[in-house]
Amino acid sequence: MTSGQKSSSAIIVGAGIGGLTAAVALRRIGWSVTVLERAPIIAEVGAGLTLWPNAMSALAALELDGKVEARAVRTISRGNVRTPRGGWIRRSHAEDVGVLAVHRAELHAVLRSMLPESALHTDAEVLSVDGQKVLCRCAGEEHELTADLVVAADGVNSLVRRTLWSGAAVFQGRTAWRGVTASGSVWPVEESLTLGRGIQAGVLPLPDERVYWFVTANAAEANREYTDEQAEVLRHVQGWHDPIPALIRATPPDQVLHNDLVDIDPLDTFVRGTVVLLGDAAHAMTPDLGQGACQAIEDAVVLAASLTDNDLDSGLAEYDRVRRARVQPMTAAARASVRRSSSTSRLAHFGTTVAARLVPPAKWRAMTARWSDWQAPKLP
Repeated sequence: MTSGQKSSSAIIVGAGIGGLTAAVALRRIGWSVTVLERAPIIAEVGAGLTLWPNAMSALAALELDGKVEARAVRTISRGNVRTPRGGWIRRSHAEDVGVLAVHRAELHAVLRSMLPESALHTDAEVLSVDGQKVLCRCAGEEHELTADLVVAADGVNSLVRRTLWSGAAVFQGRTAWRGVTASGSVWPVEESLTLGRGIQAGVLPLPDERVYWFVTANAAEANREYTDEQAEVLRHVQGWHDPIPALIRATPPDQVLHNDLVDIDPLDTFVRGTVVLLGDAAHAMTPDLGQGACQAIEDAVVLAASLTDNDLDSGLAEYDRVRRARVQPMTAAARASVRRSSSTSRLAHFGTTVAARLVPPAKWRAMTARWSDWQAPKLP
């Protein structure tokens, strides 16, 4: 069966950014798709994210770039760098790479709008995958589904990956708090990244006068929860410059998200027969480069492009070759960044701030352009 035939079908496990983008991309090349999402409802969860030019190129291949841009704020990620007391280490330059800041729920909504309601099934827990067969529990009843292709987009703790491959999530000794303020509660703000010793804080404006913030810090153990997550993150940035504490306080306490930073070790392949890994299931990386969601979007478009003019086996082989070569160096670079940002050494921190202050704008851009200067393949 050739991939371009309309009879081709795919089961996509997971309705996150990667899974939904894959569904949109595969439908664009004529495939029928079934998306299985374990959650009983698709809620507006999550916080903000940045879409770099590479992700926007992939969305443009799906003719979704304009719709996403209408729900985003154009800014420069990591252009403004500050000290905890508020001093400027670096200011953004015209040469810096521009990004779009968007709430995850808004991007999710754009992708969902491109799919028929019949394609998305919630409360559908995948129990096992055996080649082209997927056993799932849907609304309490077990069903066996079959398709030409199974796309595992079920995240860093992917059941499919842990079953057919190996590779549990690897805790990187860091934890993160994130949140989005209520509209107009702290406004205006300027994009910034604040560097402390072992602690970082980021600020990104969103549409509707909302602000996405995050704080990352070292953690001695994984999976630690706090009775008051808001108070705990405020403790980490006590005495830091405005508007960081104000942003945290302006976020409803039950909407302060806390997650450990994890990734997975490199896999020798993203494909097992007719099962393919996509997004965090394939190459979860720490958020240090801001490319996690971007790479899931890239995956989806490259998968569809690879299947357009090839038979299924050849197309999956091409996807595997192209995507591993692209994302695995990026995952390694993100890990290296974790090691640098986790250092509490005064000397190391001084070296980091001096380097950020003195690096020429052209070199600063080149550091991010290595990942962001990517063009998506064309789709029919």
